[in-house]
Amino acid sequence: MSSERYHDHFIVSWDQLHRDVRALCHDLSGRDFKGIIAITRGGLIPAGLIARELGIRHIDTVCIKSYHDHMEQGGLEVVKGVDHDGDGWLLVDDLVDTGNTARAVRDMLPKAHFVTVYAKPEGRPLVDGFITEVPQNCWIQFPWDMGIAYVEPIAEQLKKQESDS
Repeated sequence: MSSERYHDHFIVSWDQLHRDVRALCHDLSGRDFKGIIAITRGGLIPAGLIARELGIRHIDTVCIKSYHDHMEQGGLEVVKGVDHDGDGWLLVDDLVDTGNTARAVRDMLPKAHFVTVYAKPEGRPLVDGFITEVPQNCWIQFPWDMGIAYVEPIAEQLKKQESDS
């Protein structure tokens, strides 16, 4: 897969992530889960937020590496699995994109209830629930992948450009 397939960016702020996770938790409320299985690394923060909102204390991880160079998806590498089929567990990831990771995790944990915060069309059928659908050609910028930086006012930028010429 090439990063050239991403033509748009969908920027998720910390506030937006919290709102979306809370909306997802409303859909999950009333269910009794044994615990949460977070898919690393993207599912760690959503899983922590979901655990807080639903009062779940038991969190485990399935560690899968799929993005090898920022936006380049490669072959899947299972770094850590779990020793059950997911029955009664909530499986959490930040997004489902092409479905490659989702298929691998579904095979490992076929009885888990699988949710993501964001879903793209190719992977959407593989999850039991999500909150926001994003176009397939859109790269999602998560808050943990971005930093806040000072941006000089335009007037100051123009002054510098004038003095440089």
